[in-house]
Amino acid sequence: MPEITTAPLLLGLVALLGYLLGSVPFGIVITRMLGLGDLRQIGSGNIGATNVLRTGNRGAALATLLLDAGKGGVAVLIARVLIGEDAAQIAGGAAFIGHLFPVWLGFRGGKGMATFLGTLIALAWPVGLAACATWAVVAGLFRISSLSALVAAILSAAWAALLGEHQSIALIILMAALVVLRHETNIRRILAGTEPRIGDGK
Repeated sequence: MPEITTAPLLLGLVALLGYLLGSVPFGIVITRMLGLGDLRQIGSGNIGATNVLRTGNRGAALATLLLDAGKGGVAVLIARVLIGEDAAQIAGGAAFIGHLFPVWLGFRGGKGMATFLGTLIALAWPVGLAACATWAVVAGLFRISSLSALVAAILSAAWAALLGEHQSIALIILMAALVVLRHETNIRRILAGTEPRIGDGK
């Protein structure tokens, strides 16, 4: 973690605003706007881009991916510019938590990978790009989105260490652990050989 130099009250406000931004369920908003139904009743019921793709609308899935990633990245960048690096990490972590446990949906949110990657790119872009590349390589080899997410999340702290981004490692480990926990059912299906592959039908 970077040195904490910002007043605790201000950091608390940053955390609240970051959480509220992260809580915006873009997948649900987009699918409803396009008349695609309630995303929570489609496929896995998850609110992220992978499940939006199961509606058959690739544009909606791409928009969800970019917006879910963007809310983590935007939170980091705004806090960094206006306050400092300590606030940037608080904002990014809070936005990530907001996506996982959004107040608007009874604290039942997404699995966090897009927001995780967006936050990483804004915090330390070399680490973020390395994690994205890891996701892409695993996805290309196995065509399993959840497996790609798990491998990219687990290796992200190692990428941070290798690339010299030591002040972000603690937050990265925390977020990666939450990504793994949110993929518990996916892990069971991967081990059972029943996890859906990218490109499968709705």
